[in-house]
Amino acid sequence: MALINLTLQGKGGVGKSFVASLLAQHYLKRDTPLACFDTDPINQTFAGYKAFPVETIRLGERPDEINPRYFDALIEQIMAGPDDGIVVIDNGASTFLPLLGYMVEAQALQMLADAGHEVRLHTVLTGGQALNDTMEGLHHVLQSVPDIPVVVWLNEYFGRIERKDASGEVRSFEHSGLYKKNKDRIHALVRLPEVRKETFGHDIEQMMRARLTFDEAASHPEFQLMSRQRLKMTWRSIGAEMEQRVL
Repeated sequence: MALINLTLQGKGGVGKSFVASLLAQHYLKRDTPLACFDTDPINQTFAGYKAFPVETIRLGERPDEINPRYFDALIEQIMAGPDDGIVVIDNGASTFLPLLGYMVEAQALQMLADAGHEVRLHTVLTGGQALNDTMEGLHHVLQSVPDIPVVVWLNEYFGRIERKDASGEVRSFEHSGLYKKNKDRIHALVRLPEVRKETFGHDIEQMMRARLTFDEAASHPEFQLMSRQRLKMTWRSIGAEMEQRVL
């Protein structure tokens, strides 16, 4: 049956749409139908990519609300898709809590799972100032949808994902109470390691602004030779990580 991937995070600007694009690029290599949906009412970053088929889905009349009729139509579309298909859905931060509430009330994801589809929720943790907010977003996902596997993306672009405990010792996410309590729920941890912002980071930002895939940017004339080389190296590393985590 279909593999359905949904990105969710209540904190904006932490790389959620980047993760959606990584998933789409990863699945493009497979000889299976790929359907992509952008439900972000404010920043339709995912919809800007031309390399994969992204359909913009309106979830409500206002950016911060969910109209069940619109999401019902998306579920119907997924259910009518090919059994061997792969679906990637990118959701916006502004509808994070309303969408979680709707999915709990309607048991929409459980219905897809009961129909034989494999459903995975993807959420992002990032270091730096947004760590607490993204941890809270992950907590909401785990608490609200208890029966669906979760993939946690550890985005270290803004710094390492670690905290000091009561004794002052620095602990990684894997040592946190949230991880230990929900370890059986977490399908995989995918690490996006910290990179040098002046080189690798700049190249990735330029690629994202242009809404290009790694393969497109690595052969694009606007990227200099060493930029293309760094992007090839980055994609090989991320691709290997995703393969290892069985995504």
